[in-house]
Amino acid sequence: MQRVKVSTLARKMELDNLTVLLDLDDRFITVPDINRPGMQLADFWDYYDTARIQIFGLVEYTYLEQLNDTEKKAEIYRRFLQKELPCVIFARDLRPDKAFLEIAEENGIPVLQTEKSTSIITAEVIRWLHVQLAPEISIHGVLVDVYGEGVLITGESGIGKSEAAIELIKRGHRLISDDIVVIKRVSDDTLVGSAPEITRHFIELRGIGIIDVKTLFGVEAVKNTQTIDLVIQLEDWNKETEYDRMGMEDQYTEYLGNKIVCHHLPVRPGRNLAIIVEAAAVNHRQKKMGYNAAHELYKRVQDNLNKRGMEDVDDFFY
Repeated sequence: MQRVKVSTLARKMELDNLTVLLDLDDRFITVPDINRPGMQLADFWDYYDTARIQIFGLVEYTYLEQLNDTEKKAEIYRRFLQKELPCVIFARDLRPDKAFLEIAEENGIPVLQTEKSTSIITAEVIRWLHVQLAPEISIHGVLVDVYGEGVLITGESGIGKSEAAIELIKRGHRLISDDIVVIKRVSDDTLVGSAPEITRHFIELRGIGIIDVKTLFGVEAVKNTQTIDLVIQLEDWNKETEYDRMGMEDQYTEYLGNKIVCHHLPVRPGRNLAIIVEAAAVNHRQKKMGYNAAHELYKRVQDNLNKRGMEDVDDFFY
C-alpha cells in the first residue's frame, strides 16, 4: 500500500505544526481524499472516514466557537479526534482552542495550520496526494520527452533502447529514465513516468559503461517526470512478420488499466531509430490535434478511385 508521511505533506504545503510534542514522521496518509467535518461536529457520525485528512474552514471553526457547553464541546473533540486520523488541518490561519490541542496530543493526532483559504488548501492537498498515492509499477524500458510527447521505448535487453535515447538527447530531446521506468496512474486517462531516485539521469551503454546525462549534456537534457503518451516496442526484424504499413488503426498496450497507443518497430541494421521515434512522436501529436495522415491518404485514394470507377482501395495499394 502506498503511503505518505504527514511530515512530507507539511513540508510540501508549508503547514505549521501546532502539536509540537508530536513527531510528524510517525503519522502516515494512505488515501488521497479529505473530509470537511461539519456533519461530525453536528453529532452525525455515520460514514465518518477516519483514514482521511480532516480540514477545518471558517464554517466549522465558527460553529465550534459558538458552542457554549464546554462538556459537550470536549465530548465532540474526543469522539472526533480518533487515533486513526492521519492529521487535522486548520485553514485561514484559524487556531483551535486549548482543549482541542490537548486532546489531539493525547491521541497522537497532529494538528496543522495554514494561511491559505479552505478551498485552495483542499484542492492542493487532493491534487498532490492523488499523485503521491497513485498505484504504480516498474517496467524495463526508456522514457524520453520528444517534442513534448512522452515516449516509452520498450524491448528486449540489448536491442538498442539506450542507444536510441542517447541519439535523441543529442538531437535536443530530454531523458526521464533509462533501464527502469516507474509508472504511476494518476487518473483514468493519465500515466506519469519517472526514474528511481538511485538511477535518475544515468544511462548504461554496453561497452562504454555508465553515462551521467545531466553532467555530460546539461540540465536541459533531463527531466524528472513526464506523462506517457506513446509506447514504441522495439523488436528484432522478422521477414516472416507482416508489419503495419498504413497505420489506419491504432494499436494499444495497457499499463495499470490505462491504454496507450503502441507502435511495434522492427530493428535491423541501417535503420535510424532516433529519427523514427521523432517521426512517431510528431505524427502522434498531429493525430491528437485532429489530423491523421493515413486517413487523409486513404480519402485521396478513394476519391481518385471513384473518378476512375474502381471500387476497392486495396487494389490501388497491392
